[in-house]
Amino acid sequence: MRKTMTNLALAATIGLTAVATSATEPTPEATRVIKEHQLRETALPLREHKGWRPRKVVVSLPAGFTGNTPDVELQLKRAAGSIELVIDRSGNWGVDPELLQGADAVIGICSERLLKAADSLFWLHSYPVGVDGCSGADERLFEGKVFSNSQRLSGPTIAEHTIGMLMSIARALPAYHRAQLDNDWNRGIAGQERFGEVAGKTMLVVGLGGIGTEVAQRAHGLGMRIIATRNSSREGPDFVDYVGLADELGELSKQAHVIVNALPLTDETRGLFDKDFFAEARPGAIFISVGRGGSTVTDDLVAALRSGQVYGAGLDVTDPEPLPDDHPLWQMDRVIITPHVAASGGDARLRTMIIALENLRRYVAGEKLLSPVDMVRGY
Repeated sequence: MRKTMTNLALAATIGLTAVATSATEPTPEATRVIKEHQLRETALPLREHKGWRPRKVVVSLPAGFTGNTPDVELQLKRAAGSIELVIDRSGNWGVDPELLQGADAVIGICSERLLKAADSLFWLHSYPVGVDGCSGADERLFEGKVFSNSQRLSGPTIAEHTIGMLMSIARALPAYHRAQLDNDWNRGIAGQERFGEVAGKTMLVVGLGGIGTEVAQRAHGLGMRIIATRNSSREGPDFVDYVGLADELGELSKQAHVIVNALPLTDETRGLFDKDFFAEARPGAIFISVGRGGSTVTDDLVAALRSGQVYGAGLDVTDPEPLPDDHPLWQMDRVIITPHVAASGGDARLRTMIIALENLRRYVAGEKLLSPVDMVRGY
């Protein structure tokens, strides 16, 4: 009984009389974000899917999201119109399973537990770009459902984080910071800056999607030559010198002074960056990972750093997450670790909520959804 009362306190249900009409057009903010980030749409309007019948949507409001959009609940009500809207205010990314009874739509985070709990689910929108919370789930749980996410929306913020880590490692700023904490005016650190200037060097972006493209654009602006891989095609923007397919990764790594991992986690990418990869890559490269930690074999990265085969590493994602307190990566020179926060700050969360609201509006209206996800492929 106490748990039930707690859930009722955390969730708000807005009935049929809460809002007279729903929004019929995208907001100017949504139109701008869609255009600027070139968001894709589903092939068909939802009204042409036999499973589309909007009745009840459950929305989680993660901690920190309401600060970016103070009137988010009013906007959710307007987008939902006359269908039942349940808001999970627990502050968690995931939705309390007890709120899912009868829900045909969820905005939150994908998990196998959620898919099993929501028997009537038709649409799930993931706040995070990564949907690996559902990786490994029985593919039958995906059948008859539509999925979308926040692809491309965090790209600019993660790209700036990536460039920040790159420049910090190249200029030995972690060593200077440690000296600062010790009140040590240590000019001898200058001798540790062996990487040199980034201009004129080659960056390999592994995964030229929304995040990878933003990283590539900024690195090109610093005077770097950009090469990349992507799984789908050889197409890329003008500032990318060469786009290879996934099977060209090893050969391209031999050219790269900087390697940026911007890959999703799939069966094909899990453990991709292993001892063989690091041995084949250009000696003395900087490795930066802002994709998913599981794509890197952590022990192999540590060995490559110790041998000098890898000059330094910037890691926003690790495997495991979080790293154990006694893990060697914490104390290694020329290694920067941030706790999976590259998408935080900036305008990423604001854009994420804008598109979640727009997709809710489209769902109720039966229109084409933005940013569809192929759950079998994992992105």
